[in-house]
Amino acid sequence: MTLLRKTKTLLSTLCRDISGLAVIEFAYVMPIFTAVGIGGIEMTNYANTNMKISQAAMALADNMSRVGLESSLSSVQIREADVNDGLIGFQRQTGNLNFGLNGRVILSSLERNAEGGQWIHWQRCFGSMAVAPRYGTQDTGITGTAFLGMGPSTGRVTAPIDTAVMFVEVTYTYQPLFTGFFLRDRTIRHEASFINRDPRDLAQIYNPNPAATVATCT
Repeated sequence: MTLLRKTKTLLSTLCRDISGLAVIEFAYVMPIFTAVGIGGIEMTNYANTNMKISQAAMALADNMSRVGLESSLSSVQIREADVNDGLIGFQRQTGNLNFGLNGRVILSSLERNAEGGQWIHWQRCFGSMAVAPRYGTQDTGITGTAFLGMGPSTGRVTAPIDTAVMFVEVTYTYQPLFTGFFLRDRTIRHEASFINRDPRDLAQIYNPNPAATVATCT
């Protein structure tokens, strides 16, 4: 009887004891708070990465619409070294994204062909990501008028007469801060375009001595 009474007393005491209730509640909600916190950090990083890629694409198109060797005797000549400088600037602007390994930027010169149609005269690329140009490769539209320009059908970009449009396509595979959480394997894509600021020699990209490495897309 004494043992039974002691057992009842102990159980009664345990039922009234709430000293560990907060710890138990915290143990239940801690995983939820952790997941929400990690998700918030990841979403913020994704938004910042998206913005950085967008700004870098716009800056590259803008810069490439301005560069070239000025001469009082001829129109501005764009050189391979100018293109390479623009791509280096893009790489530095994307900073810690390791874009060379996880992304691809395609720079196209959209011009008019001899028949007045749209024409991708040349393309240069940076980044090892295997992605093809969305709107055509170099020499697309070299003849005829079937090629209508670059960009989606709702906002297609076309080159005016006697000038070119620098069109940039950027694709990047997002690298999450927390591997396996939320935004894994998400692709970021942005496009930008600018019309050349000055009259440009559209015959070719020049490569005087010492010759610069050509950033081909192959």
